[in-house]
Amino acid sequence: MKLLKLGIPKGSLEKATIELFRRSGWKITMDSRSYFPSIDDPEIRCILVRAQEMSRFVETGTLDVGLTGKDWILENNSDVAVAQDLVYSKATQQPARWVLVVAENSPAKRIEDLKGKKVFTELVNFTRTYFAKKGVQVDVEFSWGATEAKVVEGLADAIVEVTETGSTIKANGLRIVEELMTTYPQLIANKKAWKDPWKREKIEQIGKLLKGALDAEGMVGLKMNVPKEQLQEVMGVLPSITAPTVADLYNQAWVSVETVMSELEARELIPQLIRKGAVGIIEYPLNKVI
Repeated sequence: MKLLKLGIPKGSLEKATIELFRRSGWKITMDSRSYFPSIDDPEIRCILVRAQEMSRFVETGTLDVGLTGKDWILENNSDVAVAQDLVYSKATQQPARWVLVVAENSPAKRIEDLKGKKVFTELVNFTRTYFAKKGVQVDVEFSWGATEAKVVEGLADAIVEVTETGSTIKANGLRIVEELMTTYPQLIANKKAWKDPWKREKIEQIGKLLKGALDAEGMVGLKMNVPKEQLQEVMGVLPSITAPTVADLYNQAWVSVETVMSELEARELIPQLIRKGAVGIIEYPLNKVI
């Protein structure tokens, strides 16, 4: 039997990844004593790998495909195929950013002001390359954790750290000088596996369904019955991906209307729809939008 070796990121992304696969149609079952989770697909074998190392194992062919952040692919300078960008489609989702941070009272206002200074980060190779391209010589050292504290305690002049909202940085009395990179998850494939027709088809199937599950985040389906004479009023306020579906009911004076929208839109629209004559409104969650 043909088999696809799939890397699941171990650690902070583990639970979110397993839940994403569940909504995409695959059930992954964890065993705390094993690095080989089971999956309800005989054509896939799962292996737990740290996100920071995933691209290395995919590049060498130890894994055919894996899920990790764009940041760690760049950090490892890995030569892999990007099968699918897994960017959240919700407007409310904050992208993760790697930022250059200093103490609030630091005289550094620009990246050039850090020439000759010490910078701590987990993203060592990327940071060194970034500063080199800017023509700014700095001493970059690896941080084993508690990176913000190194600036607070005066152990470093600056740090390069990942953040979403920046609230933790501000709470620690720190200030962002520059954004270095926006990162998001990517489904990556070994280049040899990507050229194999069967493996590529399987990888593309996984990528499309994972992206569909992400695109369904915060989206709902809305179904209702509307009198024909008030249909145009209702259609005037309904958003949809293409156009709402309208079907005649047994009682020809009424139609059934169905559409997809964000949960936030539904919250605001349902009272309007009721006022415009809609009845029997049903809101339901979505697993995937493709």
